[in-house]
Amino acid sequence: MIIAAVFAGGRGSRMGSTDTPKQYFMLGSKPIIIHTVEKFFINSRIDKVVVLCPKIWVEQTKDLINKYIGKTEKIDVISGGETRNDTLECALDYIENKFGLDDDTIILTHDAVRPFVTHRIIEENIDCTIKTGACDTVVSAVDTIVESVDGKIISAIPERKNMYQGQTPQSFKAKKLREICSSLTPEEKAILTDACKIYVLKGEPVSLVEGEAFNIKITYPYDLKMAKALLEGVNEND
Repeated sequence: MIIAAVFAGGRGSRMGSTDTPKQYFMLGSKPIIIHTVEKFFINSRIDKVVVLCPKIWVEQTKDLINKYIGKTEKIDVISGGETRNDTLECALDYIENKFGLDDDTIILTHDAVRPFVTHRIIEENIDCTIKTGACDTVVSAVDTIVESVDGKIISAIPERKNMYQGQTPQSFKAKKLREICSSLTPEEKAILTDACKIYVLKGEPVSLVEGEAFNIKITYPYDLKMAKALLEGVNEND
């Protein structure tokens, strides 16, 4: 079974003074979250799309899906956790309890605010996970990466050719991911920023899938302006 878990837990605090999470902002004729969910919904290889959002937004999210996509049993909406890692645990719990986990269960985790993920990226995530067990979507770093431990002086400047910027999806054999998550110590959980770091901490290999520069994460007002420009470009090409 192949399941897409769309993480829609962002609060939108970096978008300025708004009570509406950024994933519910309008982008063209529909909310950002709908653009994103549709990409996985229309993929014939994906059996289920699970959207994880704040509890107070569950019913509204269901209403939006019914309005823009239609009533469907392929999409489930459930509550996420307080943090990204908690939300990942919620997704795994839900999948295990409702469908069970076996060696062929694959989970693609994706940010709700990355609406420009492509069919190619999704397909390559699925294929790569089937082959290797885990993968991350990345793009080569364009700018030089500067490391500073204290935020005041440079600690290191890694070779740019070895640097990549992480995107999503991040995809895994779900049973293995569950086993690794269960083995984490409280100290390890405290330093996690995404699912791939779990594998890195435990010395497990994660393969790379080439992303796209336009597979942007809408975080700041400028990102929303860029997304609108990208959407207009896509519509013109259509």
